[in-house]
Amino acid sequence: MAATPRIGIVGVGRMGANIGRRLHETGYPVVALYDANQSVADEVARELGAELVRELARVTAASDVIITVVTDDAAMRKVFAPTGDSLLTGAAGKIFVNCATVSPGIHVEVERLAKAAGAQSLEACMASSISQARAGTLYLMCGGERSAFERVKPMLDKMSSSLRFVGKAGEAAKVKALVNMVMNINTAGLAEGLGLGESLGLDLTMLREIFAQTGANSRVLETDGEDMQNHDHACFFSAAHAAKDSGIALDLAHDAGLSLPLAEATKRQFDAMRAAGLGELDKSGIAELTFASRRSAALRT
Repeated sequence: MAATPRIGIVGVGRMGANIGRRLHETGYPVVALYDANQSVADEVARELGAELVRELARVTAASDVIITVVTDDAAMRKVFAPTGDSLLTGAAGKIFVNCATVSPGIHVEVERLAKAAGAQSLEACMASSISQARAGTLYLMCGGERSAFERVKPMLDKMSSSLRFVGKAGEAAKVKALVNMVMNINTAGLAEGLGLGESLGLDLTMLREIFAQTGANSRVLETDGEDMQNHDHACFFSAAHAAKDSGIALDLAHDAGLSLPLAEATKRQFDAMRAAGLGELDKSGIAELTFASRRSAALRT
């Protein structure tokens, strides 16, 4: 692989586009972009001087490293299909870096398919949001063969401020599922605390300040508390993704024979947001279901 490998990106949404911008400004040639939403991808391609391609195989042909940031398990299976238009076509010698939050078994499956095609695959699960992707300060949890990790580590260092190799394929995805499960539970709990505080007539700024100095403190309080109070849910991590990721964790719990009532209740809340048409709000929008002054309007949306 070249000292500065050519980069292709599949999935040019909020995270994929900002990863591309970060790599471009740090000297990595971003040469090919693919996204189901052609208009969004076209804008980013022009910005980065990349080719906007309509076939997955073309991304692989043009690139040394292919980063995927797709939506879910079905999308991963589609882009790594064993037949038809696929990233696996002509993939010998290439390496795939898969950043989306998908089921651990999908990463194992993709690694097997990549090996059969003469390529390598690495999961690089992101525990950060859009602004961190743009700044190159992601927290990345990686899984796969150690040789694949070392091969792309210089690039990953440009994308992240903290980098952790977890183990074999699927292991990083398990950790990421648990990270997001706990984060989502904390988000739902904070929304309930602030919602109850509002109903009790408490000053929410004062309440957040006290939370921050007590056992009620959390990273979610720092990132979402003010937004919940101010009814500001510009999307950094969507409620729809929160529902999906909680579902991945619950599937793992089911396989392990565990009951996780808090995770189940949290997923129901995010599912309720999606059902109400609020799935593209930031996860902080769960407050719209717990503040009495807003709940009726949210559920009528």
